[in-house]
Amino acid sequence: MAKVLEGPGMGLLKKWGINVPGYVVVTSAEQFNPLVSAHAWLKESRLVVKAHEAVGSRMKLGLVKVDLDLAAAQRAVKEMLGKTLDGGMTISQVIVSEMIPHKEEYYISVKSTREGAELMLASVGGIEIESNWDKVKKISVQVAEVPSKDELTDLVKRAGFGRDLVTRVAEFAAKLHQCFEQEDAQYLEINPLVSRSGDGELVALDAVTLLDADARFRHPDWDFSFAAEFGRPYSENERAVMEVDSKIKGSVKFIEIPNGDTALLPAGGGASVFYTDAVVALGGKPANYAEYSGDPPDWAVEVLTEKVCSLPNIKRIIVGGAIANFTNVKKTFAGIIAGFRKAKVAGKMNGVEIWVRRGGPYEKEGLAAMKTLESEGFLIHVFDRNTPLTDIVDMSLKKEAAPSRGKAGTAKTKSGRAGEARR
Repeated sequence: MAKVLEGPGMGLLKKWGINVPGYVVVTSAEQFNPLVSAHAWLKESRLVVKAHEAVGSRMKLGLVKVDLDLAAAQRAVKEMLGKTLDGGMTISQVIVSEMIPHKEEYYISVKSTREGAELMLASVGGIEIESNWDKVKKISVQVAEVPSKDELTDLVKRAGFGRDLVTRVAEFAAKLHQCFEQEDAQYLEINPLVSRSGDGELVALDAVTLLDADARFRHPDWDFSFAAEFGRPYSENERAVMEVDSKIKGSVKFIEIPNGDTALLPAGGGASVFYTDAVVALGGKPANYAEYSGDPPDWAVEVLTEKVCSLPNIKRIIVGGAIANFTNVKKTFAGIIAGFRKAKVAGKMNGVEIWVRRGGPYEKEGLAAMKTLESEGFLIHVFDRNTPLTDIVDMSLKKEAAPSRGKAGTAKTKSGRAGEARR
């Protein structure tokens, strides 16, 4: 699941026939003046300026300014850009939108469920929706089904909308569900939804949009970046790996964790969690989340490896995974080896130890290729499926010498017997 910022989220709503205010996203004060010349509504309407970042409670944090003329909006843009929040996040962009005159505010959302989707609606909305949650009414929609006109009309009536709004709100709900389905969304929320004074048109003033990031290949018009969920923008290296991930069969993932000493390069999401838990349990500090899975091409794994090797102040890199069913160990290891070599040439591997444990198709050839890095000056320890999965974490963090080996790449456990592979 990936979050989309308000601007791109509004763009998706507009694509499916949902009314949204005029809006522009601004990354510098200098950029604002040319936009004023291109959009007449910026001069003619009252305006709203909001931080365009993945941060909640913007109104309560003072990151939303309303009912502004153009001059006040320009000042708000200058004041907001570059502002640092508690926790270290810096506002790097703002969204300036048309202020829509209205009296009442409503709430509507669609979220993914195991059975399909749940559509929720209330005749109250805005920043106090949580205190009025008992007024939210809902219906369930089964997978691949579309809510009927009668179902939506009944939902609108139960939610307490007046007779003059029933038809319009039901039609709006149908459009939102269509957007949810067609855009591979996992959650869409509009709060507030308003009825514009004068013509009564329903307009979405704000949007929370969560999409299935792995569906990006089906949507060539998704020209936006996903928003980080941890209080800061994605780093340049994180965005580079996301770009690769969007283009390949299989998957590569990478998130940086500040002040870590142990870099992780696991095969598969399960292994990522398993190794992270093991590092933390033994007192280590993970420097990143990463995974490669689904038999990605070796060049994609090479890019991921380079980014992992670029992490600052790491003491060790753990390359681990269970026994693969179909991922070609030799091929993916070729990408990792190429990444290691590039990093070494760039001076990024000095004093960094590498610990490897893997099994699967072509594991013998892949592990043998990995072991040849010893002759190139790498500090590397290589183990096959006979070593328990997280023993390499224990050895690396306790700085134990590599156990004696029978056959190359097969470590003995502390009891002296070859360990069973943990899958």
